[in-house]
Amino acid sequence: MSHSFSSRVSIAPDVLFRVVGQEVVLLNLKTQLYLGLDAVGARMWKLLTDEPSIQAAYEALLEEYDVESARLREDLGEFVGKLLAQGLIQICGVELALHGTPQ
Repeated sequence: MSHSFSSRVSIAPDVLFRVVGQEVVLLNLKTQLYLGLDAVGARMWKLLTDEPSIQAAYEALLEEYDVESARLREDLGEFVGKLLAQGLIQICGVELALHGTPQ
């Protein structure tokens, strides 16, 4: 599934995470799904959850890693899709990210 890179990623409400060294451990309390991310996955996670959009995370990763832009875009899109499918993140459209959630 393709997601707009202008969207914002947020951590799902029932998800706990902990940074352990250069890795991240995620736990979905609702589904009891446990996921461990290596150093690269942990960096993607941090940028996706800290930056205002997937695009901003993509641009930061492109600066940090020696990778072709098309390959990074594909890998990041797949990573976001997997996190979403496992209920670990939520995606907000650009309108929501800029103007807040609807009342």
